[in-house]
Amino acid sequence: MRVELHCHSLHSDGSFPAAEVARRAQRTGVELFCLTDHDTCGGFDDTVAVLGGGSCRVLRGLELSCRANGRTVHVLLYGLQPGEGLVRLQERLDAIHSERRDRLRRICGRLAGMGIHVDADRLLSRTHGRTPGRPDVARALIEQGVVSTPQEAFARFLRDGGPADVPLERLSVADGVALGLGAGARASLAHPHTFGDFAQVRALVAAHRDCGLQGLEAYYGSYARAESEGWLRLCDEFALVPTGGSDFHGDMNPAVTQPGITLPPGAGERITAWLGL
Repeated sequence: MRVELHCHSLHSDGSFPAAEVARRAQRTGVELFCLTDHDTCGGFDDTVAVLGGGSCRVLRGLELSCRANGRTVHVLLYGLQPGEGLVRLQERLDAIHSERRDRLRRICGRLAGMGIHVDADRLLSRTHGRTPGRPDVARALIEQGVVSTPQEAFARFLRDGGPADVPLERLSVADGVALGLGAGARASLAHPHTFGDFAQVRALVAAHRDCGLQGLEAYYGSYARAESEGWLRLCDEFALVPTGGSDFHGDMNPAVTQPGITLPPGAGERITAWLGL
């Protein structure tokens, strides 16, 4: 089964409109699709317009920015449903959006202190209608010739704890998962390899499994089979559902050239059963 349960559009830090991401997924034969922009599900209607009515099932979802033990944790929410729970989640997302705009200004201030001048007002005007974030600053640094790639921008300036980073007040993982569940969604921990420490991921899962964190992104665009197997063992230990996605961003992550990944036999059926599809 071919799925895409982790991808991004211009509504956050991707480089293509949501409809174009959906069209690209359609061309690769994706059967289950969820656009997971950071802290917004604003592109959902556009993906339904492209994929709805066909053989591909489309979910409303997002990648929620949380925090645990002093570091960023991304939780994928799948299957958000209209209602009071989604209204509550959206209210929190609106607050996050405002906090992100203030953070971007402060990041530009830190860069100015290093002799690198990025116009925050101009940058924010270009992010109107979507979630602003560090990738927008990375693009500006590339345009100004300060760095050559987004990866260099993060490595030199913008990474968590980097010289230009400004910590963002985030939801706890427990609160984020609760908001998602209250809106009818299922929750999965995104790209566990980014923690750099298996023990940290295991501890995070152990602390939040009973809160509703029932999935783990064991099938990820860049994972070799051996790396997936390590995360699959963790799924078995805690009875988690292994989820999967490419983390497609378009030009912001050129290593992933198209949305969608092909799951091994049985994995897609397990995901759809978990999602109630």
